[in-house]
Parts: sequence; C-alpha cells; structure tokens
Amino acid sequence: MSVEFIGIDPQTDRDHCPTAWADTEAQEVLLQGWKPDSETHARCEATSPANGPVPPSEAIIRIPARMIPVIREACDAVERAQLR
Repeated sequence: MSVEFIGIDPQTDRDHCPTAWADTEAQEVLLQGWKPDSETHARCEATSPANGPVPPSEAIIRIPARMIPVIREACDAVERAQLR
C-alpha cells in the first residue's frame, strides 16, 4: 500500500484534525473527519439512493469547506498515479 499524507485541516488544534491521504496504489482518497450527529446521519441515509442504511464497513464524515484545497490535492495525487 502506498499511502501519501496530503494535508491536515489548516485550523487544526492537533486533537481534532480532519486529514487527507492519497493511496496511489489502490487509487483511493482517504479522509479523516468528524462523525455527524445522529439527526444528520439519519438525513443522509434518508436522502441516499443506496438501498438501506450505511453499512458497518462505511462511514459518513464531516469535512470543513476549508479542506477543499487539500481534498483536491489528494484527488490530483491519485490521478497523477493513474497516468504513470
């Protein structure tokens, strides 16, 4: 597995820190974020086109908008690896 750290929330307090990585081998972006409250989680499930609730192997997470450049960079890293 080739996991590359991309970036951390620029306003992190180092205890609560949304983070992005790129797994260039698996061609995936990995994100760490906050868990939504139960009401938000239920709204996400209710509006999803998927069949049923979020499975135990998946998660809904919150990422602050200020992380968008970091997420873009992670996506770019995975795309660059595809071109190699």
